[in-house]
Amino acid sequence: MEASSRAALVHARERLEELSRDPSGLLEKAKDKLTGQQRATSADDLLSLADELFAVSRLLESQPSLRRALSDPAGKPEERAALAQRLFASRLSPVALDLLEETVRQRWSRPLDLVEAATILATEAALDAADVRGELDGVEDDLFRFGRIVAGDRQLSRILSDRTGSPEGKAELLDRLISGRVSPVTERLLRNVLTSAHVGTAGVAIERLSEAASRRRGQSVARVTTAVPLTPAQERRLADVLGRLYGRTIGLQVVVDPTVLGGLLVQVGDEVIDGSIAHRLEAARRQLAG
Repeated sequence: MEASSRAALVHARERLEELSRDPSGLLEKAKDKLTGQQRATSADDLLSLADELFAVSRLLESQPSLRRALSDPAGKPEERAALAQRLFASRLSPVALDLLEETVRQRWSRPLDLVEAATILATEAALDAADVRGELDGVEDDLFRFGRIVAGDRQLSRILSDRTGSPEGKAELLDRLISGRVSPVTERLLRNVLTSAHVGTAGVAIERLSEAASRRRGQSVARVTTAVPLTPAQERRLADVLGRLYGRTIGLQVVVDPTVLGGLLVQVGDEVIDGSIAHRLEAARRQLAG
């Protein structure tokens, strides 16, 4: 996203945060009562909100003219909000409609950024529900494990990453793989994100979902690849070292891969720390060849 879309997403997220918390103090409660303001604060309400926002994202994805109209910079913000009101008032809950109106009031760099924003807001609402249910740890673990399954199965990755593939076919495949095996929040996230026509690489999409869950828990993720399993004490020491290095809490997702031979391969965001023997051998080979 360009700068204007990033700023627009910040505003939309702030509105979601307002709508997904209980009113603070008597004044805010009185204001809500006077204005009829509704909020989504229970886990069930938040999951319903996520479903509605994912549905909006899919509709905008399939209707280029609609997303252009709702993100047209030539139109006034209130005109775009009024259009959303006319089109969606009978189809969305008051909370979802409120959030959509606030979202389309913002200035988006391109129409597809509006689709991405709706998906991000739906993801955040689903993670809010997991937080209320006390399931964030489990959701993050589910996503990480499914990501490893996809990464280790080339055919599955190809099917889920195919933008020309049938969304219904992908949804049916995902149902067979995850239904009843992961939390309802994880199911919603994977089914909605991986059946999008703009999913890109499935592994990357799942990784982003996992990172979003980790950020909600107030930490960053380090993906650690090691030749042999780490002991709990080694994991704690590594997390402490990375936490001091990056100045924030770091959670570990550890993958055992004998091909690294020894040492560790650590990835935090876009930064890679490669201390594996395989990497050092390859570097030595290149030096000799040069």
